[in-house]
Amino acid sequence: MALHTGHLAGAECAWQLARRGIPVVLREMKPEKTTPAHVTPYFAELCCSNSLRGAGLENAVGLLKEELRRLDSLILRCADATAVPAGGALAVDREGFARMVTEHILAEPNITLVPGEVTAIPDGDVVIASGPLTSDPLADAIAAKLGGGTTLNFFDAAAPLVSYDSVDMDSAYFASRYDKGTPDYINCPLSREEYLAFWQELVSAQEAEVHGFEDKNVFEGCMPVEVMARRGEDTLRFGPLKPRGLPDPKTGKEPYAVVQLRRDNADGTIYNLVGFQTHLKWGEQKRVFSMIPALRNAVYLRYGVMHRNTYLNSPQLLDR
Repeated sequence: MALHTGHLAGAECAWQLARRGIPVVLREMKPEKTTPAHVTPYFAELCCSNSLRGAGLENAVGLLKEELRRLDSLILRCADATAVPAGGALAVDREGFARMVTEHILAEPNITLVPGEVTAIPDGDVVIASGPLTSDPLADAIAAKLGGGTTLNFFDAAAPLVSYDSVDMDSAYFASRYDKGTPDYINCPLSREEYLAFWQELVSAQEAEVHGFEDKNVFEGCMPVEVMARRGEDTLRFGPLKPRGLPDPKTGKEPYAVVQLRRDNADGTIYNLVGFQTHLKWGEQKRVFSMIPALRNAVYLRYGVMHRNTYLNSPQLLDR
């Protein structure tokens, strides 16, 4: 069985086939070729959020993860082993998770890795699970095989990462919303005056040029923070900067707005800005985000980037 890509679905598929005694030839373009969103040579790299969403069994995403665990999912095994504190969510050490998936795949005797970019669809039994960051030649080959109008795309963005040591904890505090679970998130409060000054600079900040990008093409579930801000003065305060359930221990009152930071690695030395997916120019990210009091001297370990996600128009392709 030939299988293309070692991303989340590809790695899981290869693992499940191999564990059932089916030899797999796994093709993966990394590390020979990467995309602007990739920063490591590992399989199953999480380019956007390090959160796999809710962990509780009272919601659908939590139930799905539990079902995968009972099916001996490689992805869930590695996620549980590299989990970092994130309240009621399952979040992982981004690099540690990808490294562990890679190690398991490379150690499986029924999986043979063939590195290098795949540019055409080969004959025979093939699973293509190349994911939304499929390289252009393979995406073109898929579109040619399926016919016109069968592929779609949207633009997705990643949030910046900052070092914990550079966060001003005199201006921030650990807490969980409504005191549910453990206080794992760093909360960076803003007063009304601070928020309005930040919002005004954010909506007018310079964006990096992305070919083909328009606000209407964003993925609503991972919208750039500057695009969301342009929808209205209070939009962010009812979205990622919502202060509800996060009283400041210094005042005992809820701030006007709150920026949350979530741990991004097991050591707790790296945090990501929750909901701050962005495609602002890097200098603009530092300038505007430094208006958040707790981040005025933040050291950025990765700036936010935007990339195009390609996918299939499944309702048009599926016949049952």
